[in-house]
Amino acid sequence: MKAFSRIIQTLDRGVLLDVTIEELTCRAYVVVSDPDLERVADFVPASQFEGNGDVHVTAVASADEARQQVEDLAFNMNIGDAAVFLCGDDSAYAATLEELGQNPVQH
Repeated sequence: MKAFSRIIQTLDRGVLLDVTIEELTCRAYVVVSDPDLERVADFVPASQFEGNGDVHVTAVASADEARQQVEDLAFNMNIGDAAVFLCGDDSAYAATLEELGQNPVQH
């Protein structure tokens, strides 16, 4: 699975990406955050929830989990959906960005 992406917006402790994985195109919110669903509303605008697509949320506790979490979410997504990756630390964040087609970025 090869992902390509571009940064659309810088977020507090993360980024918003426009991602293409094979036939799938989606938005991905990648942030360093505790695995708390309540935090999602802090950086995902209400309009994302009100649109036609679904919002998929996953926690990436460590860098070792990044590939599997990206693959699992991509498998369950449709075009127009959004993905939220709540990364437990900077290494999980960097690994998730790399899996989504970005060079690791420190924030």
